[in-house]
Amino acid sequence: MSDTPPDPEHGPALDRLLQTATGFMASKVLLVAVSLGLFTELAEGPLDGDALRARLKLHPRSARDFFDALVGLGALERTDGAYANTPATAHYLVRGRPAYVGGLLEMSDTRMYDLWGNLAEGLRTGAPQNEIKTGEEGIYASLYDDPERLAVFQQAMTGLSMRSVHALTEAVDWSPYSTVVDVGCAEGALLTHLLQRRPHLRGTGFDLAAVEPTFRRGLERSGLADRLSFLAGDFFAGPLPRADVLVFGHILSNWALPKAKTLLHKAYEALPEGGRVIIYETLLDDERRENVPGLLMSLTMLLETPGGFEYTGADCRAWLAEAGFRETRVQHLAGPESMVIGRK
Repeated sequence: MSDTPPDPEHGPALDRLLQTATGFMASKVLLVAVSLGLFTELAEGPLDGDALRARLKLHPRSARDFFDALVGLGALERTDGAYANTPATAHYLVRGRPAYVGGLLEMSDTRMYDLWGNLAEGLRTGAPQNEIKTGEEGIYASLYDDPERLAVFQQAMTGLSMRSVHALTEAVDWSPYSTVVDVGCAEGALLTHLLQRRPHLRGTGFDLAAVEPTFRRGLERSGLADRLSFLAGDFFAGPLPRADVLVFGHILSNWALPKAKTLLHKAYEALPEGGRVIIYETLLDDERRENVPGLLMSLTMLLETPGGFEYTGADCRAWLAEAGFRETRVQHLAGPESMVIGRK
């Protein structure tokens, strides 16, 4: 053993390193809680440990440790031995509620957790570590061939985007515009919220035909059938739909740079003079130091795609200028997400 005494000055830094190194443990506790439906079981009110364990069909040996770990992580509250959801978990992690983001966490548990175990190989090879390794077409091809998996993925994307959707609706002056197209619209959450808040707008969701059933289910619930529609298409196979505003949410980062630039050039062609393009992502800060979720998402793109990556606001502004856009700007939306707006 070393005779070097511990240095108190570096104690906090060591604690942070150890917390990061063991972070997968806390992550798995939360992901398993979501997959078990723990927060949904507590939706009607608190339960004591034995009742909650019985509901979840857990062995008595470590159930208490599991529940108390969730208390320590801030995901549960405990009063007089009874466990309850926190306000945040009650809002976001109860299945069936409008703000449910558990689809994203369930996908993290069933797919991303194991995929990240191959990070070292991905870094050495620069190649995806998913189905592509065995000759399959990758996550998107397999998803769009399986309606059930696609629905879960779309729900996950909705959960990922909702805070930004709300912020974007309020951050943009929509009064000069009449029409908006969401390119890669998934369930249509952005357009539904936007049109409900801005009654003068008409919206079109543009995505592959496989997406239409879930989009239409949301459309029926929204009561917006007179102002909201779906258009099936492949945004690489032809021109983009014409509108006053085109929105790309979590789209450009899925592709290598030449393809991302192709989409921006297509957007320029589809917009009228004075039209706007809005791109929102987990944009990296220009110094690439602060937005750790964005950097981790970029590593996820390495593991999942042949060429996708996250980028800075300055990167995106340069690409927009190259495509012909002017008056570009970057604006923070919510959490790790920001948007870039360009005017034709």
